Amino acid sequence: MKGLARSKVLLVITLLLTVISPALASADGTNEDRSNHSGVTWPKNQELPTFSKPKFLDVVDLAGQPGEMELLLTSLQGNVNREKTRIYVLEGNAEEGRMTWLNEFDVPYQVHVDPLKVVAKYKNEVKGIVVYDPDNMDTVNLATTYAGLENAIVASPGLADVLTAAPYNLPLLEDYRGKFANAMEVYQWQYDNFWNRTTKRMLIGLSGGNSIPLPPGIPDSYELLLQEDEEIRNSSNRAVHEIDLTSFLGEEAVYLRFDDAFTADGWGPAVHEVTVKADGNVIGHFIPGTEAGTAAEKPFLYDSGRSALTDRTGGHRFADGNSYFVYRFAPPEGTQTLTVSVDMWNQYKVSATNVQTPSSDNLEQEPYGFLRDYAVANRAMVFWLDPNDPEERVLFEKILSDVEPGTPYLGWFANDVAGEWGGTELCSQYGVYVLASDWFNNMTVFSGMEGKIKKQKQLEAPALENKIYVTFTYTDGDNLQYNQHGMKRFWDDPGRGSVPINWSVSPLLADAAPFIFGHFLGSATDNDLLIAGPSGMGYFYPDAWPEQNLVPYLQDTHKYLKRAGIDIIYALNIRNHQNAELSERTAQAFIDELNLNGMFLNWKNSNEMKIVNDSLPVSTGIMVGSVNQAKEAIASASEGWDGTTPRFITIGAGAWSLRPSDIAEVASSLGTEYKVVRGDQYFDLVREANGLDR
Repeated sequence: MKGLARSKVLLVITLLLTVISPALASADGTNEDRSNHSGVTWPKNQELPTFSKPKFLDVVDLAGQPGEMELLLTSLQGNVNREKTRIYVLEGNAEEGRMTWLNEFDVPYQVHVDPLKVVAKYKNEVKGIVVYDPDNMDTVNLATTYAGLENAIVASPGLADVLTAAPYNLPLLEDYRGKFANAMEVYQWQYDNFWNRTTKRMLIGLSGGNSIPLPPGIPDSYELLLQEDEEIRNSSNRAVHEIDLTSFLGEEAVYLRFDDAFTADGWGPAVHEVTVKADGNVIGHFIPGTEAGTAAEKPFLYDSGRSALTDRTGGHRFADGNSYFVYRFAPPEGTQTLTVSVDMWNQYKVSATNVQTPSSDNLEQEPYGFLRDYAVANRAMVFWLDPNDPEERVLFEKILSDVEPGTPYLGWFANDVAGEWGGTELCSQYGVYVLASDWFNNMTVFSGMEGKIKKQKQLEAPALENKIYVTFTYTDGDNLQYNQHGMKRFWDDPGRGSVPINWSVSPLLADAAPFIFGHFLGSATDNDLLIAGPSGMGYFYPDAWPEQNLVPYLQDTHKYLKRAGIDIIYALNIRNHQNAELSERTAQAFIDELNLNGMFLNWKNSNEMKIVNDSLPVSTGIMVGSVNQAKEAIASASEGWDGTTPRFITIGAGAWSLRPSDIAEVASSLGTEYKVVRGDQYFDLVREANGLDR
């Protein structure tokens, strides 16, 4: 009996240790492996891993350092912090302030301005170096993947010469120079050789490098030809413009540039069709955004300037904010007249020159460090495949098909907005959700910094009256880097707290950066309400998600929402690059699994309130980027109101441009017939007005 009792005790102890002991999944995400990941835990029911809480941080200040140094230090950071969190890297110009979060940590630290001294300190914790090919920047991603698998640091050829010599004497483990002709060769080789060794619990999409930026603004040599003076956002000014470029003849070519006339709101020029004539003869004609039209456009596109393509409205190229694009026309020698016919709309600003200026498409690229510490530490495969490129899409789909539904894709997509739509829809089709995070830094540190995540308090709605109820919602909160940078800057705006605002955030801050999540929850005023960004736990298009996997995913989402007391979601649902209503099936799944008070869905040029499936209030509103736009949108949405019933208006506040002080200015301009409320009050009032139970 004693022996049996002793066996039972040992069994109980073993089971308790198994349950209590924190753990990290092995590369395939199925088992715990402390020999590989001694400082990280990743239980199966947790979306993202947790790193160890730092006791002391070596802070590396990379101000003024080139991208190759950022890459070197963040690959070192990933390997070191996997075992024990000790390195914090200051890179880039953080909107919130480079030291802001660090100074809010209760962790001692020492700042180092010589990054190689930090390399020397930790060189015994890595096995050696891997060299990327500067002539093929996609090898930066391959080297990053290799660094995680082999405990290596990523070096440029120049830094490799330094690090293989005294006093570092690090061995050269791999050199990718000259081994691959193009991006597809890189990523196919990586898939064939490394995919079976990397984690399947996350995917990471990062560009291999960023172009060294041109000076901001339009070069002085350009002459303004056309400009839209009104903030048009609905294509109501669409017209064919005849532009005479004859005065610019005399040099090798003429350059026609398109910019956003109002950079704050994201409704820049949209160009559908271009016809170029020299002495009346057509020398160029194209409709960008269509397969044939984009091919015809290619010889004339001198500088894409981070513009984007879409097949909407028959195809067009557009440039929002600080993006732009330039066409180059080289007429035959002796041409006497040169004209261009342009079918375009929205907020265009068109200028021309005959002076060749640098193109952003041909600038030297340099690597960067953001998110690479996290990729290295978690031994994730890093790639950059364009979902809109047929060849690259095939490999992208193969990777997506190899992971389980509910897997996160961290980073971002190639081809900006078109990449966002195509990439998010593609990931959604395979049950993979997106976490925009390609500019998040030090995630291996932030995921180890504890935060007090408490349920936020709901506010009681005011008595329902025949008024116009307005609620303001900050968009882009699904974006982890926005939570870290831009949102913190706006959160510290002196106008916050003076007017009700809904702040969309990522519920997965609970894993990725609990300190940040706790900061927002703990310092919120009664006028601040956190809601979930698109479209819940992560960014996805609900109707594109596999039907059989939607309920389990929403059940996982509910655990994260419930923890912070979030019962409102801002969702995006896009099909074929078009905003779409939720299907009845999808809406019912949200109703059954999330117990939502309400949902903000998509953004349009009009305001709509619907009761979906007789139980869920769904509000669609107008996105604005300035004070004037907000006033105009509210006035437009108020038209026809006769004061005999309540009306409900939701305004999407541009997360990068409209400060809380600006929203307060808009609110103060409204008459007594308006009442600005928080999202929870807004939907409580909608429910009361429509006889719905909560």
